[in-house]
Amino acid sequence: MSTATLKIGSPAPDFTLPGIDGKDHTLSEYIKKGIVLIFSCNHCPYVQAYEERIKQIQNEFGPRGIRVVAVNPNDEKTYPEDSFDNMKKRAAEREFNFPYLRDEDQGVARAYDASHTPEIFLIDDKQKLVFHGKIDDNWKEPDKVKSSYLRDAINELLEGKKISVPETFTIGCTIKWKI
Repeated sequence: MSTATLKIGSPAPDFTLPGIDGKDHTLSEYIKKGIVLIFSCNHCPYVQAYEERIKQIQNEFGPRGIRVVAVNPNDEKTYPEDSFDNMKKRAAEREFNFPYLRDEDQGVARAYDASHTPEIFLIDDKQKLVFHGKIDDNWKEPDKVKSSYLRDAINELLEGKKISVPETFTIGCTIKWKI
């Protein structure tokens, strides 16, 4: 259940990636009380099913110092719908309220040992990994969620508590690695 290289409590690798807003972004610029780093993409039905919930998490926790940031590492040659231009279109159509960044060389996904979209890494204000896994236990039916892993972890982080479920297995589409 644990990641191969990035363990809970490990320093989260910083990065500089281009965003759909035309600017370069770093992990450290977003950390106030914490950051929800989501490896994401456009084409994955799991990601699509979670987009509204991701926006809700940003709306709820953004004012409390937690920032959601999505990173798309997928190979656009094999999945053209995940291209940078299509990222801009999707973000506009879906009215993303969080930065959407492009990991063109897939170096950030490799540094985090990410394998799926959506895959969640919650990082605290000291830039340490405190949660890794999935958003909740029902990707298809939001109204039937019984365990809100990410939401619970964020609340525990903000309350200064130990994260009760620091890791879950990830679900979703595999990252489309360059060949």
